[in-house]
Amino acid sequence: MAFRALAAVPISWLFVEDFTEEVLSLVERIPPGRVMSYGAIAEFLGHGGPRQVGAVMSHHGGGVPWHRVVAANGRVVPGHESEALRRLKAEGTPLRGERVDMRAASWFPED
Repeated sequence: MAFRALAAVPISWLFVEDFTEEVLSLVERIPPGRVMSYGAIAEFLGHGGPRQVGAVMSHHGGGVPWHRVVAANGRVVPGHESEALRRLKAEGTPLRGERVDMRAASWFPED
């Protein structure tokens, strides 16, 4: 069976850089004790999705409060659970066991 090569989809690096900056700027605004999910960040920005936000955070999120970005079910960053939970507890973030209590801790910007 022969496969055809798919045409390369051009990526605008300017868009990637802008999206990265938008994600990081929003994460910096999340107040202590509150969190946003990857999907909520994408929803607020109006483009991208949870996976794109996750990619930005995994490559560029070390300088922002990365622990305040969690999965929609409250799961903290895989591989960094201990540190994330330590930071969240120190900020008084509502938890349910090893997960964030999303009903109590979710934050969404008003603007």
